Amino acid sequence: MYGDKNPKKKKRRFAGIALSIITLAVLSYVAYALVFGHDPGFRRIRQLFAAKEAIIAVDEYHFEVGRGRVFADLGDAVAAAGALGYQVFDYGGAETQRDPFRMSAPAMKASNGRAIAFDISGKPVRVFDTKEVFAAFDAEGAIVAASINDNGWFCVCTQEGSGNKGVATVYNDAGKDVYRVTVASGYLLSAELSRDNKRLAILILTDSGSKITYYNLNSKNPDGLFDLPGVLILEMRYLPDGGILAVTTGSLIVINKNNEGKTLFDFSGKRLGGYVFDGDLVILHILDYGVGFDGQLIKLDKEGRHLGTLATDRAIVSMSSRDGYLAVLRSDGPAFYDKELSEILLNKGSIPATGADKTLVLSADAVFAAGDHSAVIINRSGAGN
Repeated sequence: MYGDKNPKKKKRRFAGIALSIITLAVLSYVAYALVFGHDPGFRRIRQLFAAKEAIIAVDEYHFEVGRGRVFADLGDAVAAAGALGYQVFDYGGAETQRDPFRMSAPAMKASNGRAIAFDISGKPVRVFDTKEVFAAFDAEGAIVAASINDNGWFCVCTQEGSGNKGVATVYNDAGKDVYRVTVASGYLLSAELSRDNKRLAILILTDSGSKITYYNLNSKNPDGLFDLPGVLILEMRYLPDGGILAVTTGSLIVINKNNEGKTLFDFSGKRLGGYVFDGDLVILHILDYGVGFDGQLIKLDKEGRHLGTLATDRAIVSMSSRDGYLAVLRSDGPAFYDKELSEILLNKGSIPATGADKTLVLSADAVFAAGDHSAVIINRSGAGN
């Protein structure tokens, strides 16, 4: 009541009024955002508060997926697949999904929050996000490779019989097969879907080298071919303009929509230690010939422009890149680099998982490192302070 002289009651009353005002403001903002189609920003708000507390090695993930583990970042969660199936944990360490099944040679690809887990030379296929399974089936033949695009459409490449006959099957985001093409001239290595779900690029190894055959999903007949004699293409990715970015054993190349190839970077005469794609960027690990691990990490864009170079003198076990940030798991531990390849110091209180052999960039502030039995998130130095 007015004139109440009890200071504790006054504090409680003022606190209640303040809380009511804050609650009303938040609800008004959310209602405005939803009505006018804006992002309410829940994820940014959660990250803002989460950043107040550094995530260090005590926050361990204990995956129970068996041997041969592989990992994928789902945007706000980490998926692990292994001989016993897959599990998904959010960044806070809570399990959001698991599916037990058997795989002999687990593999996984992810794009825009969805992942496809599959068994190389086996048949199981699972497509999922943090909480939902979109497809769960056994392929008709032994799986050679699989891929998934930003829209959730995916392609599974299988080997039929004992010959060179390969089949690439395209599925939409609901898991329904919508297109199939058979490859009999050469060995089917992989296939990629364009970002608009309209074209399929199939990578084939022949006696003379590599070739990419293009298909329009409205036709069974090829509508393009890129031939690269005497060269092995290791991996390819579709670009937003419909071109292809590809890594070979001796170069980085780009293939335009007219099937014309151009060498962006030639590293013939060097050894390719590894590489990672990050959207339209590629980071190459180029080693000098000879004994040791001396070499360079080179970041290039789809035009071939050098965006950074970093000398290396240690064995690199695993690399990951996201939004231009690079995580490198070296023989002496993890390292983290910004978009210019300048090193970002990691939290000194954090240590990598025991026997870590896989790493993922989760954000500009955090790196995921996985070992034989557990995994941890390691923050950049000073995060949360």
